Amino acid sequence: MATLDKDLLAIQEMRDAVKHANTAQAAYMQFSQQQVDSIVKAVADAAFKEADRLAKMAVQETGMGIPNHKKMKNEVASRDVYEDIKELKTVGIVGYDRMKKVAEIASPFGVIAGIVPTTNPTSTAIFKTLISLKTRNALVLSPHPYAVKCTKEALDVCRVAAEQAGAPEGLLQCLTMSSMEATQQLMKHPDIHLILATGGGALVKAAYSSGKPAYGVGPGNVPAYIEKSANIQKSVRQLVHSKSFDNGTICATEQAIIVDKAIAEQVQTELKKNGAYLLNAEEKAKMEKLISPIPGKVNPQIVGKSASCLADSVDITVPEDTKVLVGLETMIGKNIPFSLEKLSPIFALYTVENSTEAKQVMIDLLNIGGRGHTCSIHTENAALAEQFSVELPVSRIVVNTLSSIGAVGGTTGLAPSFTLGCGTFGGNITSDNITARHLLNIKRMAYGIKDVEVPKPEFEVQSVVESVVSQEPSLDTTMVQQIVDQVLKQITLQNK
Repeated sequence: MATLDKDLLAIQEMRDAVKHANTAQAAYMQFSQQQVDSIVKAVADAAFKEADRLAKMAVQETGMGIPNHKKMKNEVASRDVYEDIKELKTVGIVGYDRMKKVAEIASPFGVIAGIVPTTNPTSTAIFKTLISLKTRNALVLSPHPYAVKCTKEALDVCRVAAEQAGAPEGLLQCLTMSSMEATQQLMKHPDIHLILATGGGALVKAAYSSGKPAYGVGPGNVPAYIEKSANIQKSVRQLVHSKSFDNGTICATEQAIIVDKAIAEQVQTELKKNGAYLLNAEEKAKMEKLISPIPGKVNPQIVGKSASCLADSVDITVPEDTKVLVGLETMIGKNIPFSLEKLSPIFALYTVENSTEAKQVMIDLLNIGGRGHTCSIHTENAALAEQFSVELPVSRIVVNTLSSIGAVGGTTGLAPSFTLGCGTFGGNITSDNITARHLLNIKRMAYGIKDVEVPKPEFEVQSVVESVVSQEPSLDTTMVQQIVDQVLKQITLQNK
């Protein structure tokens, strides 16, 4: 018996998933706010309970990251996201301006296609599920080929909890056959109404070129500036913790440290105290070849690997407790490996004369990849932090905290999110942390509050006559005048 082509099976699976999701979403449209909220809470609780198991699955399947760090991500994606959206009104009239007599009415988008990255495969799935359910949308997830099992398991945990709480069957779907063709067709399917694309640049571009509304995100080559007024011990400790968190797999993780010359030696001393290993020139050259064997491209094999694992792979001996590797750098460019987004515990370290030079280095780093995403500043000078925030082409400026966790809302007041918009700096439609409110159409019902008198039409008779005669000089002016008078008489009678 002939076996069916894998891509054909994947496309059929996708079409079935969209069909079931579309049918379920039509039923879900009728649910009340109370029903929706009880489903969302049940899902958040179930996902939080399974945070540890799902984290271990993700590390085992992808070979990336650290289990207890991924557990924290799952907890943020479930508990923190739930706490942030639980009070949001998403059904019926959600706002009313009594003075202007305008009512705002929430309407879901329909069926959402969610693209899930290999770096955060379970937390992103939980996050996208919660914000979709909260807004009465259905969700079809397309996992990364290296993370199909754990992404599906995360969705299954959510799906079972949702259905037990009363959600229609079929509302949450996950593709399992990891076909790029099926994912491309999913994004163009007529019954997909929005794409939530979290992943690599090529995939985000495909989402934008699909002809559908899409929230895509750009890369995050995050520069971190330690200004001379900063609390050096605290700043360095936060930077090492942030960079080593889940082995650097969050796109908002710092990639380069920029430090004022006046405190450069102190920073290097603190880095060593906190488990950073400073590479010598020979070791740095070895690491450059590992980071970017093809100029301008980061080696995907380094993503999410530990510092000691990376050092071992190029025969560099480091202490057992090494958390991050640091290379002293002076240059920036696509062909300078340490200046790229490495998504692993490898730092570039730049020394600058002052804040003016620091700002230029940060801009140069962002311009080779990362415009619009995030930058990190450690300073006690609030005016300088504000100045940098005004002038840098980024959507998030995190101050005196861990960028990896702060940008996603873990240590800051930003909306908890695993899809961070980069604004038009990075070619995105929004600079927000994407959340439930981005998945709603807001309709507006407006009463008339002003009376307007529409004036009767007025005609310049002479100009009409002159216009006709100028085009046809042979016409008799008196005859044209009579015709115009007759027409105006008819119009006047009709308007009475």
